[in-house]
Amino acid sequence: MNTLPSDATGALNPEELAASLKDLAARILDEARHQGATGAEVAAGDSTGLVVAVRRGELETVEFTNDRGFGITVYMGARKGNASTTDAGPDAIRETVRAALNIAKYTEEDSCNGLAEASLMARELPDLDLHHPWDVDVSSATERALEAEAAGLAFDHRIVNTEGARVATGRGCHVYGNSHGFLEAGWGTRHSTSCALIAADDNGMKPEDWYTVSRDPADLEDPVEVGREAARRAVGRLGCRPVETGSYPVLFAPPVAAGLISHLLSAIGGRALYRRESYLVDSLHRQVAADGITLREEPHRPKGLASAAYDGDGVATRAKSFIEKGVVASYILDSYSGRRLGMTTTGNAGGYFNLDVVADVRPVAELMREMDTGLLVTSLMGQGVNLVTGDYSRGAGGVWIAGGEPSHPVDEVTIAANLDDVFKGIVACGDDIDRRGNIRSGSLLVREMTVAN
Repeated sequence: MNTLPSDATGALNPEELAASLKDLAARILDEARHQGATGAEVAAGDSTGLVVAVRRGELETVEFTNDRGFGITVYMGARKGNASTTDAGPDAIRETVRAALNIAKYTEEDSCNGLAEASLMARELPDLDLHHPWDVDVSSATERALEAEAAGLAFDHRIVNTEGARVATGRGCHVYGNSHGFLEAGWGTRHSTSCALIAADDNGMKPEDWYTVSRDPADLEDPVEVGREAARRAVGRLGCRPVETGSYPVLFAPPVAAGLISHLLSAIGGRALYRRESYLVDSLHRQVAADGITLREEPHRPKGLASAAYDGDGVATRAKSFIEKGVVASYILDSYSGRRLGMTTTGNAGGYFNLDVVADVRPVAELMREMDTGLLVTSLMGQGVNLVTGDYSRGAGGVWIAGGEPSHPVDEVTIAANLDDVFKGIVACGDDIDRRGNIRSGSLLVREMTVAN
């Protein structure tokens, strides 16, 4: 197996590794052309990482990762095949390309197969500031994890156990190239600290967790705050009481609000649309959410966790709105789904990149007062989402709001509605925006849902 360049300490050498991976990708594409492919694309990568886990004040596991390999997709006219390997040697390249071509020979022709149009390839690549290596060794990572766990355990006497704390850091180079002549490399880092704790009272135990994640270690939350927030959330789940079944306003806290928004994005995604497995088939330019809701993609955000100059097809990414004031402004398409729908790719092969929920933003306390009586949802369970019909029914936990103020924790209730009514019934967005994921959203207040024990 070919080895890829590193410095004397074993750390990745960015410039040499990027050049080596680009050379590897070029050789793979040449081999595909030599073996008769009419088109090909390749993704190659090399990454290293460290994960340290502690529990009850002791180091539990240390995991070093070093992954490398490539995947090749070949086209023989309208037929497609793909294969992958972790071996970058000449023999492995030949055999992997041959395997992909053999698969293509036995697949059915599909006129929508093929590379994205050459004219759509990314030409100008902005500096997205995604590479921030963290000089953290096992000792200092362990210390950070122990600090988070200790802070959580000391937060409240009702924190009775721990599922541990983790510190992770990763760094890698990814190359994409295709037979249009597109060939680019990019570096990225990702770092995190997390803590999971268990609170208990006479009615039982409640687990909860919290984490911080960023491209730049300087942007991570203090580990003490991570531990305390995990503890605060766990203690906040104690003392659950039942509620009366009925229709109430529901306020989705930021982490679950992002999940709610993801269902809307899935419903306007190309695969669901061309398979007609979405309640939003033929919804382009149609009102599908409250007129105060805009969902905007910002793929070129510096240090963004999902920033990208080009998508998985090599197509240039760009800022755009998928939902504009409640109306579908654009579907989410790669080149294949675009062809299936008679449209052009939106530069979203691989998904969406840094999605912002833009809405009427108000303080969360004000949203609670507007609710008067209802449910603040902080956790969801189950898979009760049917994108074909829009039916939504999930197990939920959170806090009951009475008289516009938090009253008591609630657990194991069911919230239900149709997604069409949910999204059109969004009243406002809270100012507590969660910036840790691909979807940035504050709390979302929905006018009415069924809440049942």
